[in-house]
Amino acid sequence: MSPKTLGLDDALHAYVVAHTPGRDEVLRALAAETRERFPELSVMQIAPEQGALLTLLARLKKTRFAVEVGTFTGYSAICIARGLADGGRLVCFDRNEEWAGIAARYWVEAGVSTRIELRLGDASETLDSLRGDPPVDLAFIDADKPGYPRYFETLLARMAPDGLIVVDNVLAQGRVLDPGDDENATAIAAFNELVAADPRVEGVLVPVADGLTLVTRVGD
Repeated sequence: MSPKTLGLDDALHAYVVAHTPGRDEVLRALAAETRERFPELSVMQIAPEQGALLTLLARLKKTRFAVEVGTFTGYSAICIARGLADGGRLVCFDRNEEWAGIAARYWVEAGVSTRIELRLGDASETLDSLRGDPPVDLAFIDADKPGYPRYFETLLARMAPDGLIVVDNVLAQGRVLDPGDDENATAIAAFNELVAADPRVEGVLVPVADGLTLVTRVGD
């Protein structure tokens, strides 16, 4: 392991979260309800430090139009919406109505519901509805892993010249090194190779939580 890269045990991760601004009672309550109602799926929710980073990136980009593919119970959407510029909006794509119901309730509680639009359905089809929208300033992909290349291509074609795509779970809990018969890890490993070899983009894979890749187009 590089001496510059730390592995985080539970205590050190708790320290990171405690010293990361932005996690309020609404987000804590949402995370708690998600764990209680979907204990086996709650790992799909982003980590608190990722949420704070999304808010900061949205703010730094002065984001007026953002897109999220894979919303789950709405934690990351709150974080992105909080960083939007005045008048900015976020379009979320997900296919699960039960999760969407929870998300909508917490968006209201967080005071961001007027900034968010949810489009239900298979994102491989519903993403085409973006054609009538303005260029995307910030996109967040956190959905089914085999679908990542499709989502990436669709969004890349719709990004603003200085737009940023953020992709979650690019370390697949470490299984990218040896995916074996794990479909998701295999898909992530292939996606990582695709992005790394793509001459249209530049980016960085950062080991935050389960790994985030940040990508922007070059040559625009």
